Amino acid sequence: MNRDIFIRNLTKEKIEMSPKGRKAGELSPEEFEKCYENFFDMIFEIAATDVSAVEGYGEFDDNNKAPYKTLEEFIRADMVEEPEDGYWKNWKEMFGTTFLEEDYYNEIANKALKYVPFCEGQRYLVNNNTFFCNMIVGDDGKTYCADWGRAGIMDFMMDFAILDLNKPYLLVPEKLYEYAKKKNIKIDNFKERFLCMAYYKGIVTLRWHASIDDLESCESIVKSLNALEGRMAKL
Repeated sequence: MNRDIFIRNLTKEKIEMSPKGRKAGELSPEEFEKCYENFFDMIFEIAATDVSAVEGYGEFDDNNKAPYKTLEEFIRADMVEEPEDGYWKNWKEMFGTTFLEEDYYNEIANKALKYVPFCEGQRYLVNNNTFFCNMIVGDDGKTYCADWGRAGIMDFMMDFAILDLNKPYLLVPEKLYEYAKKKNIKIDNFKERFLCMAYYKGIVTLRWHASIDDLESCESIVKSLNALEGRMAKL
């Protein structure tokens, strides 16, 4: 089944697959400050989808199945293991030949695995691609995801972590922490779950940018990763 059709069926057609409006990446920090709750509302609306009929964790495969039994298994497979074919075959050869440093990569990967027990059992529909370039601010003021190619089942904190990784100066987790209190949304183990998703997504995104020799993005991601625990400690 086509991925978009699958997502529409899963969400009972609550998701707009072809939104029209302004690209979210065009928003200035001042504009985001005025409308960030719409982004948060969107993520929680996605996470409210009933996924009880869908087993497993991870990104949906070609058959729209979440193929991993646990969240840790999914993270390990993507972050640590080497596939037998495809783009990431023999990716560890990048150590020493690109921006990617083995000791640093393993340090961040181990931090993600340290916090993964806090995310086990958190099974939600996640867009998993909430970079600002993939979102649309509609004429109605609502925010929409325009690309569902990496959607899957995992902790909804993933979508917030990607928002922050893209533009950490917008202070997404800090705003989310206050938003949840104001809306009476209970997020157990907030800091640990955010750190797990942020470390995992951050290090695999760093690997991607290193693979294409995007030095500027690599340096930005490292700076963001290094600041995460200090930021969480202030909440």
